[in-house]
Amino acid sequence: MRVLFVKLSSLGDVVHTLPAAADIKQMISQAEIDWVVEPAFMPLVQASGLVDRVVPCALRKWMHQLTSASTWQEISAFKRLLQQVNYDCVIDFQGLTKSALISRLAHISSHGRRIAMANQTDGSSYEAPTRWLASQVLKMPQHIHAVDRARLLAAQALNYPLPNHFNPGLRHYRSNQKQLKPASEVALIHGTSRDDKLWAFDHWVTLGKRLAEQSYTIGLPHGNDEELQRSLQLAQAIGEQASVWPRLPIDQLTLRLAGCVAAIGVDSGLSHIAAALDLPHVQIYNFDTAWRTGPQSQAHQWCVFANPMPGIDQVWQAWLQCRSASQ
Repeated sequence: MRVLFVKLSSLGDVVHTLPAAADIKQMISQAEIDWVVEPAFMPLVQASGLVDRVVPCALRKWMHQLTSASTWQEISAFKRLLQQVNYDCVIDFQGLTKSALISRLAHISSHGRRIAMANQTDGSSYEAPTRWLASQVLKMPQHIHAVDRARLLAAQALNYPLPNHFNPGLRHYRSNQKQLKPASEVALIHGTSRDDKLWAFDHWVTLGKRLAEQSYTIGLPHGNDEELQRSLQLAQAIGEQASVWPRLPIDQLTLRLAGCVAAIGVDSGLSHIAAALDLPHVQIYNFDTAWRTGPQSQAHQWCVFANPMPGIDQVWQAWLQCRSASQ
């Protein structure tokens, strides 16, 4: 059986779809999974070990360069690559017009189907054309976690029961790193795409100093120049046990994160990677959306929510509970 996942972006959304691929591999041993994704996230999907072929689709770039001849050459090359395979099932996990059109471009076998969601769920994006371009639409519960929605959609599309064993998608990274050396580094994931999701600078400094007092080293990742400057300022304020990581491709950044003993971070793609690695993890929310995107029910992963933002003591207590559960 050949299955195509259509989930282009964003980083957190891609990570939340990985458990669906893990379920398929567990429940249908002969299944082969291909995945259409934005090139920036391609290394992560490839390194998951769950996907047989990744088809890069630079749709964001193409939409800004539609008058360029090279853009249309790249689009043609993408179509040729996508259409090399006839799929038994194409699953649109994104629910947007762009993902529906890509699903429609894919070739299906004589008995193949294109599957889409029949409805929008709470807090998600959704556009009606995804229903019109599919062979079959499946109704999702209105109030559902992003990971559960992807898992349920795949299970219904391929007619298997949801497995009891939950594979977050990137656990094998951590298993491999554990064999190298004992971990003592805690990653502080302070960067996010929205300013209103940030945690106060002084809170990060206090947290870093408390961790250093417990003999942890502090790792400070960054994904852009603004985050780099904040990492440098945090390292200076926390002290010699804090270090700024180099800017790394997403697969290498995931490997570096997997070598940590734990992570504490705001609602961001990298924090979701920490959860998918099954790291002891505290995820900080300024909005009540953890039910939809936060770590799921593992005793060593905690969500902390308060508006306008959680205080340092609230996060510290979650950290202590997180570490106690993991030990």
